[in-house]
Amino acid sequence: MLFRAPSLDPDDLRVIEEINQLRRELRIYLHEPRRWKGQMRRNLKARAVRGSNSIEGYDVSLDDALAIMEDEEPLDADRRTSLEIVGYRNALTYIQQLADDAAFSLDESLIRSLHFMMLGHDLSKSPGRYRPGQIFVHDEERNVKVYEGPDADDVPALMQELVASLTTWDDECPVFVRAAMAHLNLVMIHPFRDGNGRMARALQTMVLAREKILSPEFSSIEEWLGRNTQSYYSVLAEVGSGEWHPERDAKGWVRFNLVAHHMQAQTVLRRVDDASRTWAELEKVVVQRRLPERAVFALYSATLGLKVRRPVYEKDADIEVGTANRDLRFMVSAGLLEAQGETRGRYYLGTPELREIRRSVIRERPRTHNPYEQRTNTARRA
Repeated sequence: MLFRAPSLDPDDLRVIEEINQLRRELRIYLHEPRRWKGQMRRNLKARAVRGSNSIEGYDVSLDDALAIMEDEEPLDADRRTSLEIVGYRNALTYIQQLADDAAFSLDESLIRSLHFMMLGHDLSKSPGRYRPGQIFVHDEERNVKVYEGPDADDVPALMQELVASLTTWDDECPVFVRAAMAHLNLVMIHPFRDGNGRMARALQTMVLAREKILSPEFSSIEEWLGRNTQSYYSVLAEVGSGEWHPERDAKGWVRFNLVAHHMQAQTVLRRVDDASRTWAELEKVVVQRRLPERAVFALYSATLGLKVRRPVYEKDADIEVGTANRDLRFMVSAGLLEAQGETRGRYYLGTPELREIRRSVIRERPRTHNPYEQRTNTARRA
């Protein structure tokens, strides 16, 4: 027996329709050719990887996450953290590849393979293998047990049931609910010695990606979960009640996920609008400063407060090393970038003048809102 999807009330259905509308708007926006789309995809993927790993205590800056995504040396992250980030990046990259694969088949071997991709750098964690014994989740700060997984002997059968449930869902069940229940059941089964949370979040992203409405980086809620870690743990603790209880009501968990989808979609749509407007302003700037049009690739990253690295700019603009170095020198001379560090570890930051371009854009951005609280407040005013 697994946790079952709860019945949905009119409020839930309203929120789901709003999420679908936000996703449709994003899809329309992204369907048109946009030069900033590649950077947006990379940034969102880095934020998802960073968010999911931060929940497990592996914290990196967005700059380091982006560097690791591009196989560049991070400036601050230690080797252990970098390996965790690389492992999760590889798993998400594979999920991206599977999103529109006509021969896709979800089975236990796929889940175990994804787990190996995540943790294959540390064989002591038995990557890709189900745990051989009992498992407990501890709150290290309070030194108390907060969850006990089902018996190890039950894990293979439960995982078979989970996989079967993911291939036989009622088509009437919204994908957000299916993905949330996949996440919940895997994390509660806790089939592996380590990495269960990340594996559950990756499975959720994979279920969403297979809908093919948006690519995985635009569908994932892992960034939002990373920003709301305590709430994430709290709702899991409330539903789980300390041990394997699949008969418990998962309504609170599903609603939490619907809030996450709604608010993350708002955030991504806002970023897409910001990117479009910022890019347009930067195109004017490069003309005024007599810089090559491709310089916008570097300047856009710098307006976000990110460190611009020559190898990444070289790839984005599809130019040679010498051309990239010359462009960056011109951007420094134009007062738009500032060089930091020595030759090998050199990077560039946006000047206050450049950063002001984006600040002027985001002054007008709308704030995100909780879709359930919005309806409550509206009812009160009525």
